[in-house]
Amino acid sequence: MKKTVLSIFLAAAFASSALFSGGVAQAQQYDWRDRPPPERYHHHHHHDGNVIAGGVAAGLIGGLIGGAIANGGGYEPAPPPPRCWYESRPVQNEYDDGYHYERMRVCN
Repeated sequence: MKKTVLSIFLAAAFASSALFSGGVAQAQQYDWRDRPPPERYHHHHHHDGNVIAGGVAAGLIGGLIGGAIANGGGYEPAPPPPRCWYESRPVQNEYDDGYHYERMRVCN
């Protein structure tokens, strides 16, 4: 069961990486020594970590869900304790080949 779930997760990961490609890279040639590029070409990136935090959160949640599925996610109660009682049972004597009775603990 664990191998099946793991293979499904791996197939989904590879399929999603094939379907969703990264952004398009553009190379623009500027001679920065002559003059700076026009203002419209300036890209303002706000690197505040939202993308990284989202990726970490998605990985954590996915790992928790995947682990719960792989482990079965169920609870199995402990078996009931054995039921025991005392009985008088015959025991053979070591000296005279006779029998005597002793109380013995008997459990299921």
